[in-house]
Amino acid sequence: MKHLRLLPLLWPLAGLAAPTAEPPPNFIVILAEAQGWANTSAPMDAADPASRSPHLKTPAIERLAREGMRFARGYAASPRCTPSRAALLIGKTPGALHMTYVGVGRRDQSTAEQPVLTPTPLLELPTEETTIAELLKDGSYLTAHFGKWHLGRVDPARHGFDASDGPTNNGGPDNVAAPNPKQAEGMTDRGIEFMEHAIQTGRPFYLQLSHYPDQETKGGGKRRDPQSESDLVDRTVARLLEAVDRLGLAGRTYIFYTADHGAQGHHGNEPLSGGKGSLTEGGLRVPFLVRGPGVAAGACAHTPVTACDLLPTLAELAGTHGRTPPGLEGGSLAALLHDPEALAPVHRAREEIVFHFPHYDLGNGGPASALLLGPLKLIRNYATGSRRLYDLEQDAAENRDLAPERKTETAVLDAKLSTYLASIHAELPRPNPAFTTENAINHK
Repeated sequence: MKHLRLLPLLWPLAGLAAPTAEPPPNFIVILAEAQGWANTSAPMDAADPASRSPHLKTPAIERLAREGMRFARGYAASPRCTPSRAALLIGKTPGALHMTYVGVGRRDQSTAEQPVLTPTPLLELPTEETTIAELLKDGSYLTAHFGKWHLGRVDPARHGFDASDGPTNNGGPDNVAAPNPKQAEGMTDRGIEFMEHAIQTGRPFYLQLSHYPDQETKGGGKRRDPQSESDLVDRTVARLLEAVDRLGLAGRTYIFYTADHGAQGHHGNEPLSGGKGSLTEGGLRVPFLVRGPGVAAGACAHTPVTACDLLPTLAELAGTHGRTPPGLEGGSLAALLHDPEALAPVHRAREEIVFHFPHYDLGNGGPASALLLGPLKLIRNYATGSRRLYDLEQDAAENRDLAPERKTETAVLDAKLSTYLASIHAELPRPNPAFTTENAINHK
């Protein structure tokens, strides 16, 4: 255990809780970085061959799909890193947390050529919010987070983690331009070591492993090709599955696999449109798989789920749902995981699911919000004032805007979106007094 940070906080826990006949389950959450919905060799929709990559090979992800459940409509909470990671840990949307972007002063710069001014996001995970780790620690869990944090400069220990790599950003603990493959392998080593230690203490554990992006190397070196990136992440998943088997944990350990947002650009997100930074399906829809005790093997659910659903799900599975904090926006997936044929509903505070991204980013067309309700998706663009409507069951690629012909439904969903944004006191773009049509034309 010499490689784990906060080691002195861990060892005194040994022996404090005696094993019970039916101990609480363990949880492993693996968060891939910028991985598109169809960027693995496991089809995310069992009925749609286009939901897998014909080129990339990810046998460990295939194993998760074969032995667990996959969600055809699994969503990140945001098309960007920091907001998605915050929502996963807290169970509230980025809009409610006001953590809607990764930083300020770079791509999201409001200028005279832009019709709206964008809000300044919160960049530090609020310590007053309850994380998954804090909730489970109240239930005697050991907790660890290894890999990319990117939620501010406050140490993960302040958010309930007994062990971590610290408040790392894209550069990893060494703060280098290319942290992988060292960190991908290293955080997996530390995760396995943490599991071994948890067994010694006789306590259940929550382990989160968050991958780093494949960034350019110093000196302008090229990034690894997509297969190499997939190989690296898939290899770490394979090692974790092997460790779970070797340690005899499979019968009482849930493994969740998802990603923080889609791939950048269109590559890796086909057949969906758009990518990272956009509220199109390519920016939001990601792999989402769960394996664990009682989870239906090989099942594929079409119920929309998001990263916000993890906290209430884990709380119910761990038996701590009676202590969940107020204001959660996600819903528990526990019933659905164990009986997919029953089509158990996911009970959330609202029937609609909202994504709020009030920022300019990566050619995304401007700040926007999106709302999902059943098969319908509304996208409101604050820069253009447009409302677009799509039927995702018929048009997952969002090629045909139905708003002009289905005006009543568009207006109803738009009103629901306004009501929701007002209820969470969402920060919205506002008109730019310096904007003129002439400025926009000259800028082009």
